[in-house]
Amino acid sequence: MELSSLSELDFNESGEWPAAVKAIAIILLCVLVWAGGYYYIIKDKEIALATAEKKELSLKKTLEVKSAKAVNLEAYKKQMKEMNVVFSSMLQQLPRKNEVADLLIDISRSGLVNGLEFQLFKPGSERPVDFYAELPIQMKVVGDFHQFGEFVSAVASLPRIVTMHNLTLTPLGKDSNQMSMDITAKTYRYFDEQ
Repeated sequence: MELSSLSELDFNESGEWPAAVKAIAIILLCVLVWAGGYYYIIKDKEIALATAEKKELSLKKTLEVKSAKAVNLEAYKKQMKEMNVVFSSMLQQLPRKNEVADLLIDISRSGLVNGLEFQLFKPGSERPVDFYAELPIQMKVVGDFHQFGEFVSAVASLPRIVTMHNLTLTPLGKDSNQMSMDITAKTYRYFDEQ
């Protein structure tokens, strides 16, 4: 079969084409149908499938996290109740506004009982932090090392929360047991009145 005879082929008489031409025409038609089907039908479905697979992985991870939480739900509830009890007891250790003056007296009394001499006792202004206010108290006291330890221990045993910050010890002389301690005590007040 020659190429010149291909131009003489009539589409209406395709049943009488030579077998090789029929085979090529069928293969070409199949390729066109497959390419058209892929482009118009399958291509969009593949993109949707890839998106769905990514979403499936994300959902599986979320399921694993949530199922791990669900397994421990009772333990979490019990722990939450315990934390609420501890938080409530800690809130009770924070002085209310009308108790701050008594706390300042207790701190100074603890120093005097332990033999310390106050050179400075200066409460600062309250600074709000989240749900509580912080009240710094600058102190400079003179005494020996053991008196300082007893003072800090006495302040730590007060019924209200007081923390010590920026401790500096300075000896008063070479032959003296006495030292000067600069320290900032901080107490905290819960905003329950507001």
